[in-house]
Amino acid sequence: MRRFVQGFLDHLAVERGMSTHTVQGYRRDLERYLHHLTRRGLTRPEDVDAAAVTDFAHALQTGTVDEHGRTRPPLARASVARAVVAVRSLHRFGVEERLTPDNPAAAVHPPGQGRRLPKALPLDQVQALLDAPDRSTPVGLRDAALLELLYGTGARISEITALDVDDVSRLVDAEADPRQGLRLIGKGDKERVVPLGSYARRAVSDWLVRGRPTLAGADPALLLNARGRRLSRQSAWAVLRAAAARAGLDAEVSPHTLRHSFATHLLDGGADVRVVQELLGHASVTTTQVYTLVTVDHLREVYLSAHPRSR
Repeated sequence: MRRFVQGFLDHLAVERGMSTHTVQGYRRDLERYLHHLTRRGLTRPEDVDAAAVTDFAHALQTGTVDEHGRTRPPLARASVARAVVAVRSLHRFGVEERLTPDNPAAAVHPPGQGRRLPKALPLDQVQALLDAPDRSTPVGLRDAALLELLYGTGARISEITALDVDDVSRLVDAEADPRQGLRLIGKGDKERVVPLGSYARRAVSDWLVRGRPTLAGADPALLLNARGRRLSRQSAWAVLRAAAARAGLDAEVSPHTLRHSFATHLLDGGADVRVVQELLGHASVTTTQVYTLVTVDHLREVYLSAHPRSR
């Protein structure tokens, strides 16, 4: 069974070109699945039946015992759904590659998620967040560049921390054409080009000229930590949390909060949902359309509070 899973993970990485981060997510979920099957005495793919898969999904929702005998708490519905999707994909791969006669997970569906709207910050709170870094220090200049890039492009945190100096130097040059865009590599190594506004350009330029040289080593990364190495996603998250605290924001702020805010503010300003889809790098416009629900809710709130005959 373990060889079966490893073959599937190799397929995701080599043939489907999934990122290391995505493959590791599949690996974690399937390790749970392997432990579940081992406890049931199922060691071959052809021995797995629908009942075993259903029991796995149920165990994730009610709490499980891990390989060390410790009881794990129930997983959130989103985590259960992700694990079930991984298992379904594994067994579908088995059938497609003729490794197994049938798919025991075909009739097992992930739990419904309900509607969860992205949380976007109002403009004044975004401005307070962007103003929080102390731009008189090298670290503050780096933090300002990070925040301006996140909100100015709507990029994922991994896309920003993956940038090298060479990716942006041509964009912030004094003679650069302001119509040039920033090249980002998103999920599945899909490339897209997004505009880079004047605020982000200025913040990146200030960091490159006055901040980065004080921390720079041999690393080509655009954003560096105090040791002169590439800033990690975890460290970038910490930067954002610290900036939110300095700005006095009560709301929980994550890198995705700025991505949500980017999309919501564009739609509030009249942008077409298809344009926002391209800027965010969504494969399907359905994913982007959730932001239109946010703006409709905002319009409803404004109407109820402002119109004299709304109640």
